[in-house]
Parts: sequence; C-alpha cells; structure tokens
Amino acid sequence: MLLTRQNDRVTAARILVVEDSKAIRLPVVTALSAHGFELASAADGSDLEKLLPSFVPDLVILDVMLPGRDGFELLQLIRRTSTAAVLMLTARDSLADRLHGLTGGADDYLVKPFAMAELLARIHAVLRRSRPGGSSISIDDLVINDDVTLVRRGGDSLELTETERLLLGYLAAHRDRVVSKTQILTAVWGYDGFDENVVEVHVSSLRRKLEAGGRSRLVHTVRGRGYLLGTTA
Repeated sequence: MLLTRQNDRVTAARILVVEDSKAIRLPVVTALSAHGFELASAADGSDLEKLLPSFVPDLVILDVMLPGRDGFELLQLIRRTSTAAVLMLTARDSLADRLHGLTGGADDYLVKPFAMAELLARIHAVLRRSRPGGSSISIDDLVINDDVTLVRRGGDSLELTETERLLLGYLAAHRDRVVSKTQILTAVWGYDGFDENVVEVHVSSLRRKLEAGGRSRLVHTVRGRGYLLGTTA
C-alpha cells in the first residue's frame, strides 16, 4: 500500500489506484504524481477498504481482475461507502463486461493495454465538473443546484454518481434542446470516439433515478437525434 502527497498542490485531486500488477501500478502512480495528483495505491480489496475512509479519494482507478474480491465486487463496496468516481481497468474488452461495470456504477472503463495519455484524458474527463449558470435550475419538480451536487425531485434528494451528475448538468444546461450522443460524449467524457452504448447506459441509469416512484419522464429520447431534458420532447 503506497501513499504519496503533493503538499505544494493543495487543490490536487486525490486518486486511489487499485491494481495488483506492480508493472502497471507503479508507472501509473509515478505518472499521475508527476501531473500533480495526490496518489494512494492498493494491490487488493483489503488495502482498498483501509484507504477509502482515510484517504477519501476523488477518483478510484480500479482493476477488474484482482486477487480475492474482483473489481465488480469492490465497485459495489465503493458505491456503498464513498462518493468517489470510479474508472475501471480491464484486459477484457467484451461489451458485456463493459456494461457490467457501467451498470454497476462505474463512471468510465479503460481496456488494457492503454496509453498513459489516454488514461490522463479519461481521468480529467471523469473529474471535470459541469457548471451550468445560475444558482439553480428547475424543470417541473426537478431542482438542480449550480454545480449539480444537490439534485431534488418532488422534495426528495437524489443520489447520483459523478458521471450521472455530469450528464444531468450538461442536459440541464441545454434544457429543452436536443443534444446528440456525440455531443454528450465530448462534453461529459471528453472525447467522441467511444462506444455510444456508454451514453445509453448512463441515460438509462439516470432515468431510473429521476423516475423512481412513478414520477414523469423528463429525459426524452428524440429518435435519430439524441436526448432532451424537459417536460415534453
């Protein structure tokens, strides 16, 4: 278990790397430390559990194939005990595996082997905050504050993942307008060459939370064009 801090960079995001292979873990820690992030690393789920409450990461980079509990099981642990975003790493490139991670609450998914530049781009995209203008946005009984850290519907507070907040923030900033999957990929994930299934998965997850309890639909699919946040499509 390794912990490094950049004391002269008090605003640096905290990243926890959970990867059993030293050949991958150490270069990632070194590269991210050089970019000013605060880093902790773990080789398995036991170290992860110890670090989550003490290190309080903004982002967990989580390998899928770990000794003992695998990444999918640990993802559920993170979602129960932390608000950190999760970027999963795996050597398995099947759509089923990617959807398993995304529907389980992961914010992004990167397949090994990967270029460090791509990892950095994914990290910055996941950590980016959406800042729609104004102190709050109201759409029907949905209220979203300016940095999408507080989302209420009908007076009930909704717990969203980091990516769901970014997605909702982008849709809210363009409310009553259709935005394409490519526009969403670029704005929320920071690139436009990824599988559009990622957008569909997160839109579906966001809808389930917004419509819980039989509430009306606010995120609409406009066939052949994209999605719209509003009271009517």
